[in-house]
Amino acid sequence: MDYDDAYANAPYIPGADDYPGKWQDRAAAFRANARARPDLAYGPHPRQKFDLFLPEGAAQGLVVFVHGGYWLKFDRRMWSHLAAGPLAWGWAVAMPSYRLAPEVHIAEITQDVHKAVAAAAAEVAGPIVMAGHSAGGHLVARMLCPDVGLTAEVADRLERVMPISGLSDLRPLIHTAMNGDLRMDLSEARAESPALCANPLPVPVIAWVGGAERPVFLDQSRWLSDAWPQTELHVEAGRHHFDVIEGLETPDSHLTRALLDGI
Repeated sequence: MDYDDAYANAPYIPGADDYPGKWQDRAAAFRANARARPDLAYGPHPRQKFDLFLPEGAAQGLVVFVHGGYWLKFDRRMWSHLAAGPLAWGWAVAMPSYRLAPEVHIAEITQDVHKAVAAAAAEVAGPIVMAGHSAGGHLVARMLCPDVGLTAEVADRLERVMPISGLSDLRPLIHTAMNGDLRMDLSEARAESPALCANPLPVPVIAWVGGAERPVFLDQSRWLSDAWPQTELHVEAGRHHFDVIEGLETPDSHLTRALLDGI
């Protein structure tokens, strides 16, 4: 298998180069009118911050959305518009940034997200649901692995976790060129693979993936659903890796309702 090609999304998505600009524009327009507490720190590094978007009135609970980018790029401010759907139903939404490779290893990024979830949970009462896209899907799934160390207080509030086009077994990525920056060896790839995690926290999981995605992303979601008995696999017909998250902008989309209420 040509692993670089298998895990490359942009060459197989029409207009792929236009998506980052569209995400930035939508996010900026959304932030201009949102009720928010931006740049809340959960650590000393400049990237260890999250934005907290607030609904009108008391929050029904907390959504944590973790962005993707193969642990190598992007930050929270490209995705602000994806808070719109949950906000319309009265949920607060936290969006963290985290340190990136090659400055840090994936194991350290996992701990950044752990700290961000704990910090956001301290700001908003009630149930917590987590969603993440691509590498962010890996990171929210990792929160359910016992070695991550979520406190009982936070774990008891978790209602649902939704990896969207998530990566659940990192071993294939050792064979990609990007591993020059990720610097994973087999030991770290195994330790950081949710699909290889025994005894995950018993929280309902929806492995959501687009039907028009690259075959390896369909495999990655299936591997998680096969490994974790509390996981339901949902394939959204016609969606590819870049537009599969767009439903979070819309209150009545299947994606938003599944995140908040289950399938």
